[in-house]
Amino acid sequence: MKIQINTDKNVEISENKIAWFSELIAKDLDRFNGQITRIEVHLSDENGSKEGTEDRRCLLEARVEGMQPLAVTNQADSDEHAVKGAVDKLKNLLSTRLGRMKNH
Repeated sequence: MKIQINTDKNVEISENKIAWFSELIAKDLDRFNGQITRIEVHLSDENGSKEGTEDRRCLLEARVEGMQPLAVTNQADSDEHAVKGAVDKLKNLLSTRLGRMKNH
């Protein structure tokens, strides 16, 4: 599973955060590793340079073999919370979709 992290012009993240995000995603989605070919992470700041709460947005897009891409979004007060929330949503979506495929 390849993990690609992208940011908009308003988001700066360190190499340590990139490594942490990659590790979190790989660990939390490990049971789907054989089915997911790539995860794209898109981090953005919805308010740009203005102050605000829950202005960090994470869009996760999973490329799953034999399926259309699956995408989820999460907004939070920090990049870390936005990514963690999106990973949890994606894990639930993958469980539902891939579980249905096994049953048919």
